[in-house]
Amino acid sequence: MAQEGQEVPNRRVILKRYVTGFPSEDDMEVVAGTARLAVPPGSAAVVVKNLYVSCDPYMRTRMTKHEEPSYIPDFVPGEVLMNNGVSRVIVSSHPDFKVGDLVWGFTGWEEYTLITNTEYLFKINHPEMPLSYYTGVLGEFRKYQFMSCTVFPSYLRNVTSFAEIKCMPGLTTYSGFFDVAKPKKGDYVFVSAASGAVGQIVGQLAKLTGCYVVGSAGSDEKVNLLKSKFSFDEAFNHKKEQDLNAALKRYFPNGIDIYFENVGGAMLDAVLLNMRMHGRIAACGLISQYNLEVPEGVRNLFCLVTKRVRMEGFMVRDYYDSYRKFEEEMVGYLKAGKINYVEDVADGLEKAPAALIGLFTGHNVGKQLVAVAKE
Repeated sequence: MAQEGQEVPNRRVILKRYVTGFPSEDDMEVVAGTARLAVPPGSAAVVVKNLYVSCDPYMRTRMTKHEEPSYIPDFVPGEVLMNNGVSRVIVSSHPDFKVGDLVWGFTGWEEYTLITNTEYLFKINHPEMPLSYYTGVLGEFRKYQFMSCTVFPSYLRNVTSFAEIKCMPGLTTYSGFFDVAKPKKGDYVFVSAASGAVGQIVGQLAKLTGCYVVGSAGSDEKVNLLKSKFSFDEAFNHKKEQDLNAALKRYFPNGIDIYFENVGGAMLDAVLLNMRMHGRIAACGLISQYNLEVPEGVRNLFCLVTKRVRMEGFMVRDYYDSYRKFEEEMVGYLKAGKINYVEDVADGLEKAPAALIGLFTGHNVGKQLVAVAKE
């Protein structure tokens, strides 16, 4: 076991170059390095050993250099990638964290991370649950003030404002569905990218609410999963549908009350034609647009007017105070078997670049994450 003060090997995933268009594995690199298992003198800090790190589509937006300030800083070539993760404390000078504590929060895509700002590091409340769930179904969006890593990334050195890290599907789903879409029993609900980290939870919450639920996915395997594992009433493979408008009319002859939007593009255009009067669209993500140099336009927006549809985007920072209520409710659902959760776990940091790219080709089935070390 590594000892405090020891210098240990520390593999890290870095960005090699800024990305334009569709990213590739070669845009990232796993590099060898070292980390000293020590905290700065006089600090209240921790060194963690990372067990799991999350792969999320928002990371792609940070790989492009933006001329105008974004809601979150761009990654910088040569620096470690960062995202949410689950870790074990191995060195601590902080009174609230002791060696051996299991924690989750913002960390590096590396084996060991020094965290000097622990305000946004959280103890795991339910260690009896799979720890990886805290990268997904039991995770929360937080306002993170950026924390230092073993080698503090240059793009964070001058950041003092708070930024929301879009990496946790649990509270995203809960707040987006209940607070934004405001479902009622008997509503007709459509979920795009339905087998992903967010979609699978939305569909099951909708079923628990008494809604009729249809999901779209990108393979027959995922379609079967939606119906057999996640209890969707119907599902279809959007890649096999030449006319998305016709497909939606087939599954929603009476129209759609709620659309949980994860895709954008042609799917959104087709949905707008099929919304019912006073329908609601909760805009969570637009994964079809992230790799386009010129985003696609939407042609059917006038349907919002004629059908009195409310389309609302949301940032989960507005709901983070309800996290503990959400966590306890979701743990109850999971333990009772009322919600099933599927993860796609890549084993080892060397698999992390491929895992991230796979999000944009539909390779993953369920929540994508990377196992960095054994629990």
